[in-house]
Amino acid sequence: MRVFNSPPPSEAQTRSRILQAARRLFASQGFDGTTTRDLAQAAGVAEGTLFRHFPNKKAILVEVATQGWVEILTDLLTELSEMGSYKAVAQVMRRRMWNMQKNADLMRVCFMEAQFHPDLRDRIQSEVIAKMTDVAEAFFQTAMDKGIYRKMDANLVAKVFLGMFAVAGFSHNTLMEPDASPQKMQEMAEGLADIFLNGVLVRD
Repeated sequence: MRVFNSPPPSEAQTRSRILQAARRLFASQGFDGTTTRDLAQAAGVAEGTLFRHFPNKKAILVEVATQGWVEILTDLLTELSEMGSYKAVAQVMRRRMWNMQKNADLMRVCFMEAQFHPDLRDRIQSEVIAKMTDVAEAFFQTAMDKGIYRKMDANLVAKVFLGMFAVAGFSHNTLMEPDASPQKMQEMAEGLADIFLNGVLVRD
């Protein structure tokens, strides 16, 4: 009986395993608390293999966080393109809260580690955040041109929206209990959307 050995993983597969392991370890142990030996063991590769794919640990962090922000941007673009109306902000917020809760490890790396690494923060700002702001600004400018939103600085509205979008993503760690029910998440999303669309002042 002939025994077939499984082929060795491709370079792309090995690189992906390293990045997946880094995402988990950076989120649970932090960048400084994770060694390249830890990363190699978690990815199931030799430490030398790790350095064949990345020059140092910092390069792995930059790749993980940048990929994460690209995922966030793609997700937001999909949400905006599929939004049924310009008033359906609550639906976007609710899905953001749910999706980010499911991807809490990635969110911790993207948001937290970027604060401590200026070069990573600058790359994310230039490659991702600026693009997110441009897309959201165009979206809200269109709504203003159609008379759905009142005329104001579309860029500022986009930044406020993205800020609330971030709050919604981290609400299970900040504004809500970690085991909040879907109903509580819905109430929080509708509250954020109401503040965004209607403000807090009583209207005459």
